[in-house]
Amino acid sequence: MQSGYYSAAAGMVTQFNRLDTIANNLANVNTVGFKEDNLVVGDFMRIYKEARDKLPNENHSEKAAAFLNRTITKAPQVVDAYTNHSVGNMQLTDNLMDFALSREGLFFLVKTPHGVRLTRDGSFTKDEDGLLVTKQGYEVLPSDYFEAGRNITFNSDENIIEVDKNGQLYKNIPNSVNLVEASKLFIANPDNVAFLKKEADGLYRYDGLDDLVSLEETGAVLQGFTEKSNVNAVKMMTQMIETNRLVEMYQKAMKVQMDDMNSDAINKIARKA
Repeated sequence: MQSGYYSAAAGMVTQFNRLDTIANNLANVNTVGFKEDNLVVGDFMRIYKEARDKLPNENHSEKAAAFLNRTITKAPQVVDAYTNHSVGNMQLTDNLMDFALSREGLFFLVKTPHGVRLTRDGSFTKDEDGLLVTKQGYEVLPSDYFEAGRNITFNSDENIIEVDKNGQLYKNIPNSVNLVEASKLFIANPDNVAFLKKEADGLYRYDGLDDLVSLEETGAVLQGFTEKSNVNAVKMMTQMIETNRLVEMYQKAMKVQMDDMNSDAINKIARKA
């Protein structure tokens, strides 16, 4: 068995996965609130050592030892993935319905057909029913949503005029320039962002919703701004070039293993025969 061929194939598959992640990051370089994804590459031996005590076969470590090929088990594998939640640059829009969070780990809450989700995309608008919604039509939730079950609603002649740094909304009195307090945005700070699961439209699923509370003071809400993606396009392009070269290198190694070495072996055996 040509173990080098399988090691090269595993390495190439790993780089294909890395290319998918890099391409997705580049595709979202202009997506509001998008956070960069990254992969952690390890080897099969590391995975095996971490999981072998959970395998079902009795004496599996002793029996398997006779068949373990040390070259194959060192083949690179994707062992983990993570999201970089650092804050992106703030972009001035001068739109009173745009909001950005200037601190890492903070999220707005929205209601979707699949349940409550978290998001960093604060590009809000008012729908035909007067509800404060995202550009995708998801309802933006107030700080007392879990207690009162209410949404953020405005009459046809009411608009958001101001929002303070803690997410308190102020609206105009109809036919007046005077302001009164409206709802307060639900701004959450999950205990561990590693438990967030990315979904479409810049949303995150979080299984610990019951533990979330709306922060009273964050000092992080910026009105008239949106948070740009934290993807560094130059870095991603550099990584894409590097990954493409690795794919070519593994492909060449596979060709050498299957074609050149096989041909050499056949010729030598033929001469001996």
